[in-house]
Amino acid sequence: MKEKVGTLLSDSKAARWIALALIASTMFFAYYFVDVVAPLQKLLETDYKWTPEVFGMLGGSEFFLNVFAFFLILSGIILDKMGIRFSLIMAGLTMVIGASLKFYALTPAFAASGLAASLGSFIVYIPATAKLAFVGFAIFGVGVEMAGITVSKTIVKWFRGKEMALAMGLEMAVARLGVFAVFRLTPIFAESGGAVNSVRMGVAFLCIGFLTFLIYTFMDRKLDKQLGEQNSGEEPEEEFKISDLKKIFTNPGFLAIAGLCVLFYSAIFPFQKFATDMLASKLNIDIKTAAAYVSYFPIGAMILTPFMGYFLDVKGKGASMMLYGAILLTVSHLIFALVPADVFNVPIALITIVILGTAFSLVPASMWPSLPKIVEDRYLGSAYGSIFWIQNIGLLAVPILIGWALNASNPGVSEQIAAGITTVQYNYTVPELIFAGFGVLAFFLSIVLKRIDKKHKYGLELPNKQK
Repeated sequence: MKEKVGTLLSDSKAARWIALALIASTMFFAYYFVDVVAPLQKLLETDYKWTPEVFGMLGGSEFFLNVFAFFLILSGIILDKMGIRFSLIMAGLTMVIGASLKFYALTPAFAASGLAASLGSFIVYIPATAKLAFVGFAIFGVGVEMAGITVSKTIVKWFRGKEMALAMGLEMAVARLGVFAVFRLTPIFAESGGAVNSVRMGVAFLCIGFLTFLIYTFMDRKLDKQLGEQNSGEEPEEEFKISDLKKIFTNPGFLAIAGLCVLFYSAIFPFQKFATDMLASKLNIDIKTAAAYVSYFPIGAMILTPFMGYFLDVKGKGASMMLYGAILLTVSHLIFALVPADVFNVPIALITIVILGTAFSLVPASMWPSLPKIVEDRYLGSAYGSIFWIQNIGLLAVPILIGWALNASNPGVSEQIAAGITTVQYNYTVPELIFAGFGVLAFFLSIVLKRIDKKHKYGLELPNKQK
């Protein structure tokens, strides 16, 4: 029998939690930039003449290249073929480049350039600033989604058989803290320099995040060297093949989780982009106060997600958690949609935000650790890439749908706001009913997932931690 190398770096609690802290820090800054202009919808409407439809297109543009150019599928293949270190560096650089382009789109220098004049000459109802921002955000989207799937596979690498769901929960909690920060900090940055200053700070944060990815790669190299020594002389593991994509897309468990993923995230991330203006309109309060209330949404998820992860590690019940999360998701959006404005007040708003935050902790905390139970390690990266690609289809289409629905259900309001009339407000009933509809569909699909799990014995209800 071959003697194994000594203790692996991943066997050290300190080392694996340091590794997690490094990659989670980058995702904090990435999630900050995802929603960097979310609290500034009205400011962009008045200063840059962006209608709700244009604002919705900006949210959808993040996912354009991932969906239509299949960059997420490609990202998963790159991850499985080229490894974690290469993928992290590529993801970090792509995020910084795309974010910098989005920042440039909002600067006076771009407005005075020939490029702005050229971009403004076609599809004239979309400002040139928005068109360039779309391009930058689409490039950023390639990087952030590649980072997401790579971080997921990295956590599996360091925590399999240990505290995997807890680690994923903590990583998501730190990322959610980035969402909290954006709703707190972006309005402050905008007060001292407009929307362009808020985006500038987001780019600076991403540069810090790239450095934390870079530092992690040294730890990853050492672990890979140990794993290579440990596995020397053994039969090499079968490598990923393009044909493995067929196995992924014909796996019923994968398809059910992918469906849940797109439905659930379509009712969360697009909501975040419109939530500040929705609360400001419904409560008749200023944007800065509304953004402060919305910031409590990721706080609830941030606090609860690690506990949910720990519960999954020691007790299981992953499929059941997705079912409960879908119920809470539906209830919260129905409250936002159906409670009349004269009854809807700050306590109701905060309670509803907490309910939504709880749903946001239940589903992702149980969803991402469940995927390694369903697919093989050699194509786990491609499975994460594929599920993110399916998710991105919803995240591309839904913000555009919500922007259109908001404009169509509030005729004339956009024109009045653009003209400087500050007393008019949007009614968000129709968009919130759309979000609630996604929750209802997720509820029924989670029941289907439980049946699939029982039939195929994936073990989604079993604990992750090996005794």
